[in-house]
Amino acid sequence: MSFSILKEIGDAQKKKAVVDVRSGDTVKVTQKIKEGNKFRLQTFEGVVIRVDRKESHTARIVVRKVTSGVGVEKSYLIHSPLVEKIEIVKRSKVRRNNLKYLRERSGKSARLTGKSFDRVAVNDVTVAAEPAAEPKAPAETEKIKEPTIEPKAEEKTETPKAEEAK
Repeated sequence: MSFSILKEIGDAQKKKAVVDVRSGDTVKVTQKIKEGNKFRLQTFEGVVIRVDRKESHTARIVVRKVTSGVGVEKSYLIHSPLVEKIEIVKRSKVRRNNLKYLRERSGKSARLTGKSFDRVAVNDVTVAAEPAAEPKAPAETEKIKEPTIEPKAEEKTETPKAEEAK
């Protein structure tokens, strides 16, 4: 198989709109859980410690939180149909993509310095209804106006129709 065919198949699996998640973000991930015949939604809130293959259909984030003194990490495929939504709660200033050093830290030393961001704009993932139609060729959309050259007042001659009318 050629690479272009594989790329098309992968792109077909991508979600249309996804939040731009970065390392150091505190996120709420809402996931569908199937129990018997029913589905329920479960949220997991924690710090993103790793982002993998951001532009691919196999993009993945690893989210970590500490519960009852025990560190819990979950890995989510961003484009998975089971991931209902990802909401960014807080954004932190970090200088690397993989924050695995947070695993050994606890308490105040595990804190990240927050930075201000527009929470509403970042979490807005609405997709435009339909992309605009492809632009038509310039000849079809507007008529090209050719410059008209008018003779000077001295050089004006009568048109043949004017002569016939006399």
